[in-house]
Amino acid sequence: MSQVAGTGDGGDLPPEVLQHAAAMFGLLASTIRLHIVWALAEGEADVGTLAERTGGTLQTISQHLAKLKLAGLVQSRREGRRQVYLVGDPGLVRIVRQMVGSLQHQHAGPGHTRDVGA
Repeated sequence: MSQVAGTGDGGDLPPEVLQHAAAMFGLLASTIRLHIVWALAEGEADVGTLAERTGGTLQTISQHLAKLKLAGLVQSRREGRRQVYLVGDPGLVRIVRQMVGSLQHQHAGPGHTRDVGA
């Protein structure tokens, strides 16, 4: 019997679901891509705005946006002559905010010495 993710029933997930989730998290393992998604969680933005916010070049941001868009994590729409990007999945925004917020809280706490990913 298949279990539904997030129900707390302890059921196993199909390997395909785990592989897809790992691939999506893998895309967010890049600091610049995570920063882009974090910025887009605040609202729509064009490449120039994202480059300013993240400190990346227009070319670098465009390349990362293309990967995020291909994976379905980011969407775009035309606004006049500009291409505007947005996160289309509110669930992704919640996950990123929760993860980063939790890490900010841990980092701000007294005696924090742990490195994530080490």
